[in-house]
Amino acid sequence: MVQSYLRHGPTEAFGLVCSSSSNSLFDGKLAYVPALEDILIWDVKKGQMLAMWHETGHRAEVTCILRSPKPDQFAVGYADGSIRLWSVSSGSVITTFNGHKKAVSALAFDGQGTRLASGSQDTDLIVWDIIAEAGLYRLRGHRDQITAIKFIPATGDIPSTSTTSSSVMLLTTSKDTFMKLWDLSTQHCIQTIVAHRSDIWAMDVNIKSNIIFTGSGDGEVKAWKINTEAISEGLTESDTGEINKIILPIATLPLSSRHRVSQISFHPSQPFLAVQSQDRSVELFRIRTEEEINKKQLRRKKRAKEKKDKQHHDSEKDDTEKIEEDDEISLVALFTPHVIVRASKKIRSFDFGISSKDGIQVMTALSSNCLEVYAVPLPTRSKDPLEASRMYSVDFPGHRNDVRTLCLSSDDQLLASASNDSLKIWNMKTTACIRTMDCNQAICSTFLPGDRHIVVGTKTGELLVYDVASSSLIETIKAHTATIWSLHVRADGKALVTGSADKDVKFWEMEHKGPAEDSTHSGKLLTLVHLRTLKMTDDVLSVRYSPDNKYLAIALLDSTVKVFYQDTLKFFLSLYGHKLPVLGMDISSDSKLIVTCSADKNVKIWGLDFGDCHKSIFAHEESVMQVLFEKDSHYFWTVGKDKMLKYWDGDKFENIQRLEGHHGEIWALALSHYGKFVVTGSHDKSIRVWEKLDDPLFLEEEKEKELEALYENGTVEVLNRADLAIGSGAGDGLPESSTTAEATSVSKQTSETLMAGERIMEAIDLADGERKVFREYEEAMSRLSEDDAMRLQPPPRNPVLAAYDLEPDAYVLQVVERVQSTALHDALLALPFAKVVSLMEYLNIWAQKNWNIILVSRIIFFLLKTHHHQIVANRIMRTSLIPLRKHLRSALQRQKEVIGYNLAALKYLRRRDQAERVAHFFEDEASAEKVRLQISEGRKRKRVNLVS
Repeated sequence: MVQSYLRHGPTEAFGLVCSSSSNSLFDGKLAYVPALEDILIWDVKKGQMLAMWHETGHRAEVTCILRSPKPDQFAVGYADGSIRLWSVSSGSVITTFNGHKKAVSALAFDGQGTRLASGSQDTDLIVWDIIAEAGLYRLRGHRDQITAIKFIPATGDIPSTSTTSSSVMLLTTSKDTFMKLWDLSTQHCIQTIVAHRSDIWAMDVNIKSNIIFTGSGDGEVKAWKINTEAISEGLTESDTGEINKIILPIATLPLSSRHRVSQISFHPSQPFLAVQSQDRSVELFRIRTEEEINKKQLRRKKRAKEKKDKQHHDSEKDDTEKIEEDDEISLVALFTPHVIVRASKKIRSFDFGISSKDGIQVMTALSSNCLEVYAVPLPTRSKDPLEASRMYSVDFPGHRNDVRTLCLSSDDQLLASASNDSLKIWNMKTTACIRTMDCNQAICSTFLPGDRHIVVGTKTGELLVYDVASSSLIETIKAHTATIWSLHVRADGKALVTGSADKDVKFWEMEHKGPAEDSTHSGKLLTLVHLRTLKMTDDVLSVRYSPDNKYLAIALLDSTVKVFYQDTLKFFLSLYGHKLPVLGMDISSDSKLIVTCSADKNVKIWGLDFGDCHKSIFAHEESVMQVLFEKDSHYFWTVGKDKMLKYWDGDKFENIQRLEGHHGEIWALALSHYGKFVVTGSHDKSIRVWEKLDDPLFLEEEKEKELEALYENGTVEVLNRADLAIGSGAGDGLPESSTTAEATSVSKQTSETLMAGERIMEAIDLADGERKVFREYEEAMSRLSEDDAMRLQPPPRNPVLAAYDLEPDAYVLQVVERVQSTALHDALLALPFAKVVSLMEYLNIWAQKNWNIILVSRIIFFLLKTHHHQIVANRIMRTSLIPLRKHLRSALQRQKEVIGYNLAALKYLRRRDQAERVAHFFEDEASAEKVRLQISEGRKRKRVNLVS
């Protein structure tokens, strides 16, 4: 009989306010922030989470978020190179784009929100068509990660008769120090600027002023001017023979901080520019109006004239210096420092919120897992320095640092988690944080019997006793002189043992005492009384009582585990075999097995009767941090620095399940007392719950699935490998882009596209077989007369086609239609040429029957482009291509007529609607003098010609 286990699956992830993997967005009320693989929506005023965008089974981290000009859409880039378009109203994925090999680092929408440009760590730039849900083209030219992308719209003053291109330009910056301008009509880079000496990390464009700002890794911000004349004229040569440049340098903007510039943003409506450095500050600059600049320039000229009277400098060198100085002064005059927003921790990103009469809002997402919103006052006439004030802060539902320890109450209702600065208590049903207490450098913790108190061991050697009901610290005991690495409550609930780096194991008894005179607590308080001390030869890393109260196991820094009788403290066993220190251990409920986990990546299972090692398992790729037995079984759980949670059978020494989900080292593990769920805490500041499901799990099936996944991943990697020409220097360290075209098609094979290709092949095989059987039957019947005795019943239909009640050509169309639009081209690339020939026949039938002409056109154009050489060289293809051309043309003509008719009708409806809604007022042109004269005469009314 094959043994089955119960599967565990992820159910909850909480404790995160925002992760530092991506930028955050703010609309004045709601903040859209990354939470590892999810997007959270917070109401910053109330501090409530309103929604979570989560896609089941997708584990890649969010790396980029961008709001579309269409109000209901957001584009989100992920670490696996995929981009998902999310709908705000439904909270679900509209479409998925797969084209990048590495993490998406920059996104940009065009003005209408119909095209999306994405840049990645793989140095590629891809332009996507959102309406058609397909990649248009891939642009190559950068040599390092793309950090920012902006669409630059065409100038509107180009005449309709002009032959020059009025296409949209695309501006990109990269860590390779280059800023590139791309013409999307020709799909080529038309200008490359060496913008900075170090990596460019930030860029923004002010279209109204035609100014570009770029920020670099050495803390420098440069301003650039967009030459609109050069854009409208195209690439033309000047009188000297040089090509007119579109982007021209202006000057450098001085900053108060010299740290790396990580974000530059113009306010969407107000005249403000914000620059974020890699430290805790965001500098805001006010953009002055022309009147203010003119006044300042007049004052400066006046002062310069007075100076000139005193001194005379006629040299040419001084004149050039003066010109350069004037240029820089003009930029400094345009952008004047306004306010510096200083956050409590390091800022990951910021965004502007609502503007009011009093000021503007700036939201900062901090790398310490919290959000802060600041109010920035508008400029005033007074010369007093302005300061930004903090309005809201969202930090309660998460830890500022790594979650180092977890413990569950005896009824599994409460979870306590502790980090470097706080102890939080969570309701396990609602996953809401119900208590937060200050706690200094927590290392280990446990609930005391009765679940009313929690004991925390700290790095400084103190035991902190907290009262859950009043959420207060009731006692601080100076227990050890060094870090308390472990503590454990005896099974009878009467005693507690602590182990420390000061080489002492101390035993404590729980007592209730009356409150002190100055205490705010009423009733008896729990305290710990020190009973005895066991001195060891090395630092104590873990201590554990056996469930039968017979033994005490102590793990030491010398990689051994010593087992003592707990009542007399006499030595019983020594367990040695680990090569590095044992970081955690546990004893099974029947006190027969002890399992130890170590920094040597191994887990060892020992018998507690003789101390023999039953099995040593290489469990994790990194140090194994903690191990715990499930209640009343020999199954146990391990967590490690390799971000994995694993489930093991301690009798058969088999790995039952491996659970991925965390994005950082897992420090803490807690098991339900009833075996219903597991809780893990990690360096990524998240707490995750993994529940036991009713779904049975068989080890053989799991191993097969793992092997299949490995095979699929290997196949996908081979298909996505860029094949370089012989002698291209691929192994000589030359960049791939030096041998490939600047603009290429967008394709990326994934396991989903391979599966889609296989489904299309299976459908074509099935349909071809069905058509062949019926063709042979019809041919045989055509030879016989109608009253011939040899005439037979038609052959039975294929069971699949009979079940769907479809003809073969309709079945193939149904399968093709089910393939996602974004994955269709990659799925068609997986078809061998023989299947392409068969598919051409079905395309002809679909065009003849006028079925889904848009899809038919898209497939035929892609196949002709991909397999052009084979089709041209193959005479057989003519028989299917000639009728296909005829049928497709007539079908497209019908489509064109329908669209033209609908378009004319819509234009008519719009004109009629405008005529009904809008009243046109025409006023006689009157000069300012006439108006003043009428006002002085006291005339209150004037005639208006009304034309409806």
